[in-house]
Amino acid sequence: MSEDNTAAQAFSKLLEVITELRVRDPWDRAQKLADTPHRLIEEAYEVAEAIARGNLSEAAEELGDVMIQCLFTSLILGEHSKSNIATIMRNSAEKLIRRNPHVYGDERAESIEQVQEIWERMKLRERASKNPDGAKSLAHVGRGLPSMMRAEKLGEKARRAGMDWANIREVIAQAREELDEVEQALDRGDIAHIAEEIGDLMLAIANAPRFIGMDAEQTLRAACDKFVVRFDEVARIAAARGLDPKAMTPAEIDALWNEAKAALRATGRT
Repeated sequence: MSEDNTAAQAFSKLLEVITELRVRDPWDRAQKLADTPHRLIEEAYEVAEAIARGNLSEAAEELGDVMIQCLFTSLILGEHSKSNIATIMRNSAEKLIRRNPHVYGDERAESIEQVQEIWERMKLRERASKNPDGAKSLAHVGRGLPSMMRAEKLGEKARRAGMDWANIREVIAQAREELDEVEQALDRGDIAHIAEEIGDLMLAIANAPRFIGMDAEQTLRAACDKFVVRFDEVARIAAARGLDPKAMTPAEIDALWNEAKAALRATGRT
């Protein structure tokens, strides 16, 4: 039996189970289309987390959960529209063929950059056919993404349109400028303006990792993980010495934090 046939049979079985649960299980029957997005997002993040930790078996399990949620959402969508699972899959296959003319057509692409250019050109063409006035707008880009990921994606799109920083040093310079504006707004006590300038600062910083070939979301995730390790070490040292961090001065906390950092580095933990 070929691998394709095995995969097709496994897919068919999964769809059969999901369809039966939708009919027979009270919880599944009660679910509405509006209930599905947060579960899709949650499962996708769990896949990302497993991959980031290098846990391949867990990544495979979480991918299965994503597939369940995708099929379940598609099933509900099909109950309220003409977009059933077969239509969704057929349209997706056609889209991939259409957006890869260097594979399925006469165009040529010898590099990743050329492939990306072709992909974006095909997307713009499709968008222009649906909305001629908005084909080149960034308004549609990443609207459903978390803000950090959307900021990075907007930067990537702007780059392809010829509007981007030249290098990471320019990004850092922009961030310093935005930080100065935050401090100026703080001096004026203008809360709305402070928030606006902090947003501009975060937008610039979110785009810095891509200039060194890194991903903003994973970069921030790694920083969060490092913070957790250091926080736990500070808490451990404080507890061992009978100290209450809430009763300590900022200078004492800072000294304890630096001690924890040095200890962790010495053991190679961060």
